[in-house]
Amino acid sequence: MTDDVQARLQTLVDSNDVLLFMKGSPLFPQCGFSSRAIAILNHIGVEFESVDVLQDQGVRQGIKAFSDWPTIPQLYVKGEFVGGSDIMMEMYESGELQQLLTEKGLAAQA
Repeated sequence: MTDDVQARLQTLVDSNDVLLFMKGSPLFPQCGFSSRAIAILNHIGVEFESVDVLQDQGVRQGIKAFSDWPTIPQLYVKGEFVGGSDIMMEMYESGELQQLLTEKGLAAQA
């Protein structure tokens, strides 16, 4: 991965409280896992930004090296890698994801 892509990813992660790297967009997810990740975030009601990895091959490959995680989607909260779709689902079902967002001051907007 080039330093340029690495720096761009770091800037994206640092400048968004909740960031989801996904395939497609929140309105048109391009894979089931990305769709599930969007559904979880929407259900919690937290504001988030997304990056469509299909639009940029450098980002698509770079994010895997950046997080040392092989799959998309990838969720970041306050600069911290949380996990992919399965981890998000487990954390959501146990209440951990909501707790993490609350601890970071990102509780759902009423």
